[in-house]
Amino acid sequence: MIFNNKLMGMGVALVTPFKQDYSVDYEALKRLIEFQIDGGVDYFVVCGTTGETPTLTDDEKKRITDTVLEINNGRKPIVLGIGGNNTMGVVDQIKKTDFEGIDAVLSVVPYYNKPSQAGIYQHYKAITESTDMPIILYNVPGRTGTNISAETTIKLSHDFTNIVAIKEASGNFRQIDEIIKNKRQDFMVISGDDGITFPLIALGAVGVISVVGNAFPKEFGRMVRLALHGDLSGAREIHYEFVKMIEVLFADGNPAGVKSVLSCMGMIENVLRLPLVPTENNREWVMEFLGRRI
Repeated sequence: MIFNNKLMGMGVALVTPFKQDYSVDYEALKRLIEFQIDGGVDYFVVCGTTGETPTLTDDEKKRITDTVLEINNGRKPIVLGIGGNNTMGVVDQIKKTDFEGIDAVLSVVPYYNKPSQAGIYQHYKAITESTDMPIILYNVPGRTGTNISAETTIKLSHDFTNIVAIKEASGNFRQIDEIIKNKRQDFMVISGDDGITFPLIALGAVGVISVVGNAFPKEFGRMVRLALHGDLSGAREIHYEFVKMIEVLFADGNPAGVKSVLSCMGMIENVLRLPLVPTENNREWVMEFLGRRI
């Protein structure tokens, strides 16, 4: 399977806006989607980590997905997050999902169980055999407690053609470099960490699934596009502009930081669902940054 270029560039892992009563703010979500499209986002990731998915009900996930599909109206590709640490549960959810309008599935490595590499391989084997949908692996050991090794990623890329990419957030450059060198030719490596997107593109990654892009789609997307087109000098300049901002954004966890910024911009309320709590860390610095937009 050659999955064309739908995952090239900057995808944005959408936040879930909430009202003060903690209900989902669908009007704010609509504003955010239009803001992203106007800013040149290349695709959307719905119901991912940044969307606070563990705190959403099944009905909310369905309505959020339907809202994104309706407002997007085919303008940008859509990736839907479906993952978990119960393999048969994930398979069952995939089988029950209507994928009309969805371009790919992002599925995180099983968390908490801490499976072996053989277990991770069998988990994704079961998922890929349950659907014809393109699957994106998601490696984020800082959250899951388990790393997908380069060897396992490479084997999965060669054994299953509908595994089309990996969102790599391990921060391990040696591991990511090994994947890029030895993967199936059309298998894509996507940065899962805004702060190292620029050097990963220089190594051969095809872009990023971004958090900071929620607030700065135009500016961060420009950095990604410059890097992909070989203008490393121009991309590096923007990368360094974002270094401090990214440090601030993640100081109190994700998506607390980016929701604080979006609140400063008047896009959403600064509300998260427990156990996450809002932050206004370095709010004055953020406002200064917003005032001198790149």
